[in-house]
Amino acid sequence: MALLFAVGSACFFVGPFPGYASLVGPGAVAVTFFAGSIFFTGGGALQTWLAFPNRGEDGAGRAAWRAAAVQSAGTLFFNVTTFRAMDTALSDPHYDKLVWRPDAFGSICFLVSGVIAYRASPRHGLRPRRDAHGWWEPAVNLLGCIFFGIAAVAGYLVPSTGTMIDLAAANWNTAAGAACFLACALATLRTGRTSKSPRLPRLHALEHAVEHEVESIV
Repeated sequence: MALLFAVGSACFFVGPFPGYASLVGPGAVAVTFFAGSIFFTGGGALQTWLAFPNRGEDGAGRAAWRAAAVQSAGTLFFNVTTFRAMDTALSDPHYDKLVWRPDAFGSICFLVSGVIAYRASPRHGLRPRRDAHGWWEPAVNLLGCIFFGIAAVAGYLVPSTGTMIDLAAANWNTAAGAACFLACALATLRTGRTSKSPRLPRLHALEHAVEHEVESIV
């Protein structure tokens, strides 16, 4: 799950940079975004599967399931948006727009998912508690969702106003949101733990218990 999210985030991070577009061309940029959305969908599907057994529990279990399900729906909307952008870029040789316009429904799903996860995380009022592993992940994840939402609004304004301010806002907020998601994914890859699913800590606890039993027998 973490690896899929990391690769998807990396695609959305490098895609908006002007230097990348100049190097590979608009068609390759569109393919990069579409590939990133596919990796996001794979990561979201695994996250939903991991959270599914705990969907009936009160508290973190139910919140993790709802957040994962809503986020997965958002990734599907992004699949549609990025595919259309890729199809346009590859079929129109004069297509030279760098801006990628996130789908509004996908951005809304991401934002709702981020709010659900953050509300369920340990907090002191509105601030996250710092006494738990990965305490910062729900906040950074929510920040990434906010950046994606800003990118969606800015991307919508580009065709109506044609200003470079809106173009830059769409691109840089997309990259900033992807950087937030990438940070969370890399943290999970490094530690093997995540606050996104309450099931993973239980699996790690089971692994440690089995290792202890094996060591005691040996």
